Amino acid sequence: MLSYHVPSRSAVSAEFCFLTEPIMKLRHTPRSPFVRKVLVLAHEHGLVDRIELVPTSLSPVQGNDTLAMENPLMKVPSLVTDDGEVLFDSPVICEYLDDMAAGRKLFPAAGPARWAALRQQALGDGITDAVVLCAYEAVRPEDKRWTGWTEGQMRKAHQGLAAIEREDLSGPHTIGHIAIGCMLGYLDLRFPDDGWRQRHPRLALWYKDFAELPNMKATQPPAS
Repeated sequence: MLSYHVPSRSAVSAEFCFLTEPIMKLRHTPRSPFVRKVLVLAHEHGLVDRIELVPTSLSPVQGNDTLAMENPLMKVPSLVTDDGEVLFDSPVICEYLDDMAAGRKLFPAAGPARWAALRQQALGDGITDAVVLCAYEAVRPEDKRWTGWTEGQMRKAHQGLAAIEREDLSGPHTIGHIAIGCMLGYLDLRFPDDGWRQRHPRLALWYKDFAELPNMKATQPPAS
C-alpha cells in the first residue's frame, strides 16, 4: 500500500510544538466546498486551532508540483498530520479528525445510523463533484463549452437533490448533514439561480436553519 509523507519536524518536544504552532497543515483554497466540509467538522470538535491553513493554487489544466509531492491527485483538501503522514480526500480527513476528537462522534460507530450518515455524505459529495465540473465548464471559452456535458452533470445533481429531499435529516448532526450543507452552500455560490429551493421545500427549510449554525457561519466562503 502506498504511503505519502512529508519531511518531519526538527527534534523538539511535542509539548513545545503544540504551544508554538499548529500541529496539522491543511492545504486549501478558500471557496472549496470540500475544504469547508473539513473545517466545519474541525470547528465542531474544537480542533480548528490545531490546523494551519496552507493556501494552495489549483487549476484543472495546470499542475502544482509542490502539492503533487504530498498528494499525487493534486486536489484539496490534503492534510499533513503531526507525524508527517498525508491524508486525502475529505471523507478520509474528516474521519481522521473525528476519530482523534473527544466527545460525540459525527461518524456513527455502527449500525443503521452509520450507513445513513455515509449514504448522505456520498450524496452530498457526489452532487458537489457534479457542480464543480459544471463550474469548470462555465469558465471555458464560450466556443469550447459542451452544453450536453453541463446538462448531464446538472441532471446528476438534480437527481441527487431529489434523493436528499426524501432523506430523514432530523436528529443529531452527522458527517452526512455537513456534506449536504456544504454542497448546498456551494450550489448557491456557483449557480444561485438553480431554483432548488422551489423544487425541494423540505430540504430548503432544513438548510435555512443549518446554514445559520456557528460552524457554517465561521466557514462561509468569500463571494468572489
